[in-house]
Amino acid sequence: MSPSDSDYLDQLIPSIREYSYGNQTSQLLRSLSRFASDKEQEIENICNTNHQEFVTSVNQLLQIREGTVSLTSEILDLNQSIQSSTEKLAEQKKALVESRSHRQNIDESLRALQDCLEVLRLSNQVHDLLGKKNHYAALRALEELQNVHLKEITQYKISELIQRSVPATQRAIAEAVMSDLNTWLYRIREMSQYLGEIALYHTNLRKERLKERAQNLKYLEQFKLNSAIELVSDEHEEYDLLQNEDLQVDFTPLFECLHIHRSLGQMDRFRAEYATTRRRQKELLLPSSITLIDADGASLHTLLEEMTGFEIVERSTMKKIPDLRSSVDVEELWESMCHTAAGLITAALPEVDNAESLLKIKNLIALFMQAMDTWNFSVTVFDKLLLTLFGRYADLLKTRFSDDFQEIVSTDDYMPMPIQNLEEFDKVINVSWYTPEKPREEQTFPCVLPFSQMYPLCCIDIRNFLNQFYFFSNDDFPHADVIDETLQKALDDLLSNEVCETLVERLSSQYLGQIVQILINLEHFEMACQELEALLVAARSQSSTAGPVSLKATEKFRNNKKAAEKRIFEVVNSKIDDLIETAEYDWTPTVEPEEPSNYMQTLTRFLSNIMNSTLLGLPTEIKELIYFDALSHAANEILALPLSPEVRKINPYGVTALAKDVEYLATFVDSLNNPILKENLDELQQTVNLLQSDNADEFYDISTRNKKYGRVDAMNGPILLEKLTRTVSSPVKNEKFATLSSRFGMK
Repeated sequence: MSPSDSDYLDQLIPSIREYSYGNQTSQLLRSLSRFASDKEQEIENICNTNHQEFVTSVNQLLQIREGTVSLTSEILDLNQSIQSSTEKLAEQKKALVESRSHRQNIDESLRALQDCLEVLRLSNQVHDLLGKKNHYAALRALEELQNVHLKEITQYKISELIQRSVPATQRAIAEAVMSDLNTWLYRIREMSQYLGEIALYHTNLRKERLKERAQNLKYLEQFKLNSAIELVSDEHEEYDLLQNEDLQVDFTPLFECLHIHRSLGQMDRFRAEYATTRRRQKELLLPSSITLIDADGASLHTLLEEMTGFEIVERSTMKKIPDLRSSVDVEELWESMCHTAAGLITAALPEVDNAESLLKIKNLIALFMQAMDTWNFSVTVFDKLLLTLFGRYADLLKTRFSDDFQEIVSTDDYMPMPIQNLEEFDKVINVSWYTPEKPREEQTFPCVLPFSQMYPLCCIDIRNFLNQFYFFSNDDFPHADVIDETLQKALDDLLSNEVCETLVERLSSQYLGQIVQILINLEHFEMACQELEALLVAARSQSSTAGPVSLKATEKFRNNKKAAEKRIFEVVNSKIDDLIETAEYDWTPTVEPEEPSNYMQTLTRFLSNIMNSTLLGLPTEIKELIYFDALSHAANEILALPLSPEVRKINPYGVTALAKDVEYLATFVDSLNNPILKENLDELQQTVNLLQSDNADEFYDISTRNKKYGRVDAMNGPILLEKLTRTVSSPVKNEKFATLSSRFGMK
């Protein structure tokens, strides 16, 4: 339909609607018929006008139609051909589409396979690194596998399989690194003794360097090892115990194990396992028992060196890895080890019976304490152990010197010590607390010193005893007050029990010379004790606040000097008694005696001899006291002779015999030039005068008696006067007296 026809239809539509709505259809149809007729008339007119052209056009149209039919046939053929080609093409396209789908599937499978192969490669790589002991690299590869690659293949079952194997692999890594750590710990344990040996050796070197510096600069003597001044002074000699030419301690395995367990989130478990392992190693390190008497103290050396190395590693670990080993953990392990070691040493102490060996043990323990103090370890337990060692050391010294003193005292000859030359003199003076009366230059040789040889020998032993005690007291032993107290007590015991008591026991001797020598020795020992008191005060440490030293032995020697003096009195008086017993006066002789009695001559000779020989070494005041007592005793015993109940009568000749003896004794006493001694004879002389008096009744007159017979006993005078008779009987020979006189060598 042409556009004009459309236009016409568009114009007709409103009219058709109008006629339709108005029920004018017939009219519309008539209008349309009329309109169509008009148009047909127009067309016929046009055709009549252009008929030839129309025929021509028709012919052309027929030709065109014929061509069109031909073309249509060709087109149909072509269409058939195209259709068949299209079907093939569709089949090919379908095949292509299917091929592309397969290719895509193949590509996707290939990519999936590559991803899975990469995961497998990384998984194998983890195990390869684990086999090569690259534990940290294996853990990093495992984390990369788990956090990156496995997430890319979560749709595949292999991801699940590998994911399930990750914990097992992590455990394998943890076990492998723990195995390496245990190997490292074993090696550390094996090298602990050597590490400890190096530590003790260099601590000893530091002590020697400090001593050398103190010798050059006295100010440094007051500073001890590990003090701030010592540490600063020794800075240029710093030595790394863990990294040196002799020993290298590599903490890498521990760091790696720690890092891996931290990465695995197993720090608590690792910390507990490490602590358990170190406790077990500590228990293996400590033996069940040790000996302190083996060659060079090897057992104790080994124990202390292993403890030193073990704890140095512990302290170093704490400093390098604070979150692995806390200070509490290390100190707890150290305290446990100290108590066990101290117990082992204490249990082994009884077998040590030599003070020098014990001193070596103490020096080694002190060196160990100083080495551990350098690493800030508390050594309180070993400080208490040193007190135990010192107690044992003091007992051993006391026992040894006790035996020495006993031997010296028991083997002494108790004679004044002879000196042959100046060299001997100097040796004795240097070791003894003795100041000679003459200067050294005026000494003549040979000479005799007042004390016996036991005194200088004991002085030597006392000095050695002091030195041995103070060998224990040096910078290594801080308890100087304990040493002072123990030394004072030990000296007191030795001097009191082993020297003084033994000397007192020997006072029972009947030999006067020995008793006198014991008294002289006691006096010198008393002076030695006084010197020792001053020496002990001077030897105290500067920090000591104790007062003056007072040895009980000083008082004991002083008191036993009195016992010795008393014993001398007893022996002298006993001798006097023996001599006076030989007198046996004939109180009623018929002949007047011409000479003093033999016993009196012997008695005075005896007193003179002991004064000039036996008692010569005694101090003057003691000699005078002995003489005073001896004369007093002699006078009393002589006076007791006529007072004896057996004597019933005394005639004038008997009185004369007594008077001659008393006069002889008085003459001897006068020769001593000591008026005080003469007073001992007053009673005896006045009694003789009374018996010789022509008027004995004067004695009964108190005023006269006090003037002439004041020393005569008021009871004894009348007794003697009553025995006195004025008659003389026939002579009686006293054979018994003659026998005794010859026995005593009297003439």
